[in-house]
This record gives sequence, structure tokens and C-alpha cells, in this order.
Amino acid sequence: MSTGPVGVGIIGAGVISTQYLENLTVFPDVEVRFIADLDLERAAAQASTFSIAASGTVDELLADDAIEIVVNLTIPKVHVQVAEQILAAGKHVWSEKPFALDRVSGQGLLDAAHAAGLRVATAPDTFLGAGIQSSRRLIESGGIGAPLTALTLMQGPGPESWHPNPDFLFQEGAGPLFDIGPYYITTLVQFFGPVKRVSAVASKAKASRVIGSGPRAGESFDVTVPTHVAALFEFESGQTAQSVFSFDSKLRRTQFEVAGVDGTLTVPDPNTFDGDLLVQGDEDEPRTVSAVGSTFSRGTGVVELARAIRAGVPERASGELAFHVLDVMQSTIEAGESGTPVDVASSVEVAPALPEAWDPSERTL
Repeated sequence: MSTGPVGVGIIGAGVISTQYLENLTVFPDVEVRFIADLDLERAAAQASTFSIAASGTVDELLADDAIEIVVNLTIPKVHVQVAEQILAAGKHVWSEKPFALDRVSGQGLLDAAHAAGLRVATAPDTFLGAGIQSSRRLIESGGIGAPLTALTLMQGPGPESWHPNPDFLFQEGAGPLFDIGPYYITTLVQFFGPVKRVSAVASKAKASRVIGSGPRAGESFDVTVPTHVAALFEFESGQTAQSVFSFDSKLRRTQFEVAGVDGTLTVPDPNTFDGDLLVQGDEDEPRTVSAVGSTFSRGTGVVELARAIRAGVPERASGELAFHVLDVMQSTIEAGESGTPVDVASSVEVAPALPEAWDPSERTL
């Protein structure tokens, strides 16, 4: 078995790569060796900023035998294509979400990984952070009694006012459900287990939107996916959740509540890695519970994957989990289009919660 840090390469040197590199370059169990991008100058700039030894093309990255995990930070519509290249080179994949845009390509990617004896793990890894892990431990310890239902809200006007290139966020593979939904649905699955049925309504407020900032400000673009989705999720365990994902609200609001027999837990924003918990029982005011665990951000899941590979155990942010979340989102769109409930065909076994002391910044390999 190999020892020492796990070699990591990154494909995609865009904005999100900075968040990954800020963490991956300080985690001792991984070593970032190469950054690749179609824009070679952008890749070189990121490599220089974070003192990475090499940058260049995807082919050059994949030829480096010391790289075991490749972090796929490309745009959603090419996630599967790039992941297949990575697997063909004999390397494990960590992909930004969504790991696929449809069930067929997603299942094909999992099949390719299994056939090669490799792993495809996928963001979001926010659920590995202190906020969600502490919430899960509180629920599982009986802190609100038997959990019954959840309510989640993600509402806002959409990212076109601040994002310089927001087109893709309103097209296939995005919209509020595919862009933000993975954080909420992944967390719900951590709490309640797999989803078995979805009912939903979906709508689109505008056929086109206008870019509000950057060099393309004032340019309009087409909206091709629903921008407001309201869903009712039924879980195999018997619990239910109501969720709203919207880019059509002038009121910005996020909320995540889990109601149990003895109390209600307000969960930190699942798009973050930290945050206090609020527990409302019979008392007049909610009780604040401090989160315990890792507060590092993006890249945490890459370390968890690296350690799981070396230990020969399943990773928590697995491709199977990501596929189930994808299946749930596809089922949600289908339920919204048909006006009838849709059964979710896939299932997943949820890994145990992380120990409180789990720390990605610790040297373990």
C-alpha cells in the first residue's frame, strides 16, 4: 500500500479552483502536483499563486503517474466527459456537482469506475463540515426526539446580477434545483436516508434575463430550465420534507428545519461548512448548540476520499450518493412536468457520521 500524501491534479483553473486550492495546499494528506486548463495562462497563474510545481494541458496532467486523484472543476455539461478521461488514465475522480446531468450518463460513469476498480466521488462535501455533522449527531442522539419532517427554503433573485457569466446557471444542469439543490438534498439524505417518491411543481418567471455586472453587463440570455421548484420528498424511512428552490424571489432567504417529536432543529445553511444549531423545545426561546468538527471548506471531501482509498473503505461523498441525489432531482423535474408523483428508482446506503475529532488538516498518511 502506498504511503505519504496522495498526489492530486486539478482540471479547471476558474474561480472555484481558488477555494479548493486554499485548502488542498495546506492539507498534509494530499499534494497538489498539477493544474490543467484550456487557458494555459490561467492555469499557470493559479499554479504560481499557490506554489504548485506544474501546470499545462489535461493530457500532461493525466500522464503524471504520481497523481492518484484528479479534481474535476470543469463546467457541468462536460463533467462526465472529463471524468471518463480521468478514469481511462487510471485515476480516481473528485468532481464538482453535479457529477452528471442525466441518469444514463451518471450510471455509465459509475459503471466505468467500478469496472476499472476506481472511485468517482462528488461535491458537495459541505455535509462533512461541523454544521451538518453536528446536526446529524444531535438528531441521531435523540436531541429532538424521533425526527418526522423537514422544511427547507432557498429563495433569491438569481445570480445574474453579480455573476459575470451566469448563462449556464439558467440552462441544463443548473437552475436553482441543480445548482443549489444538491446541498439541501444531500443533507436531507444524511438525516433521513434515501428518497423514495417526489411530488413537485415547477415554473419559470422569465424567458430571458440580463447580466448585471462584468464586461457582459446589459447582455441578455435565454432561460431554459425552471427557476422555481417546490417539492415534497418522501423517504424510505417514512419521513417527509418540503423544499423550495427559487431564483424568482426578491426576498433572499435560506432555512433548514427538522421537526421531531420533542423539538425542532434549525440546521446551519447546507451550502456552508459551519454554523450554530438552534434547538426549539418546550421553552420560550431556542437553545443554541455550537457545532463541533471541521470548519475547512471546499476540498474537505478530497481529503476524506484520499484517506478512504488508502484505508480501503468507502468514501462518504460517494458517486452512489451523488447518483441518488441526481435521480431525486431528475424525478423532481419529471414530477413538476407531469403533475403526478414520481417514484425514485435508486437508493443508497448512507455512511456513518464523522467522529467529532475528524480533522482534514491532520497528517494521517
